[in-house]
Amino acid sequence: MLLFRATVFLLLIAAGVCFAFYMGTGQAKYREWGLVILKWTIIAALGFFGVLILERLV
Repeated sequence: MLLFRATVFLLLIAAGVCFAFYMGTGQAKYREWGLVILKWTIIAALGFFGVLILERLV
């Protein structure tokens, strides 16, 4: 559980850094990378919490 939380936290920081680079440089590739990282982080988090909810129901 702690490992998953740390991974999600680091991925969110990585997305934030990508967005900061985008604001600093104006290069669209950093915005795209940030959005991809953010999208997959949210998908992974939803999947993880879905499994936790299913465990409580069963």
